Amino acid sequence: MYITELSFEVYRDTSMGEVEKAINYVLDCLRYNGQVLGRELPVHMDGAVFTARVVCPESNSLHPDFHSAQVKHAISQLADFGLLQPKVRVLGEDMNSDPSADCIEREWQILYTSYLHTCSPIRCGEQFQPVPLYRLPPVANGDQKQIIKWQEDWSACDQLQMNGSVVEHPSLYEISSSKSLLFRRGWDLCRRLKVVSGIPTYLYIYRVGGKSKEEELARKCPTCGGDWKLEEPIHGVFDFKCDECMLVSNLSWDFKD
Repeated sequence: MYITELSFEVYRDTSMGEVEKAINYVLDCLRYNGQVLGRELPVHMDGAVFTARVVCPESNSLHPDFHSAQVKHAISQLADFGLLQPKVRVLGEDMNSDPSADCIEREWQILYTSYLHTCSPIRCGEQFQPVPLYRLPPVANGDQKQIIKWQEDWSACDQLQMNGSVVEHPSLYEISSSKSLLFRRGWDLCRRLKVVSGIPTYLYIYRVGGKSKEEELARKCPTCGGDWKLEEPIHGVFDFKCDECMLVSNLSWDFKD
């Protein structure tokens, strides 16, 4: 990932409210297209220039070639609020984040995230590195907002169950049950991604608890009831994979070495 500055210069009289509205709209559209990561996007003012410091999947993530229709519309409206077109400056690579996948062609991919990750929730099946969302065809309404919203909900549930909060069990149900609403949303996104990209997209199901390691190793696919235990784990994470249902899962973390 790359730390990048996006600068907006005021060229005529305007109001702070209009500037704030216009800049935040651009940043939101970039985020929902996967060009900007995370929800905390600080913006500071220096004279007539407003600069946002953002994290991007790649050094060229903000190139106009990757803009969605929403991003193009937001940028085209800047002049109406007294702002020039944004200037981009790449500061450097973030040493604490994962590099984006460089697999232009891949046999499969995974919808996977956790409360620790702000990168793209689509992972390359071969490399297990995040695939920038703007490099995928949009799943709905011209951008990737539905994927981002699913990721936010999954991460929130993961955080709550890891914290052992008062809603630990409902949160765990959402990320680990094949009957939860979050599962159905994720599964639907995977099927849509397969249609628009032509790449089989698997959904990750979280697993924790269980009575014994032997019982966990013997569990079946939760949707078709078929055998899905792998001989060897994939990327050290996935011990189960069902090609029929396009699902992956881990051996319960309580028994995983």
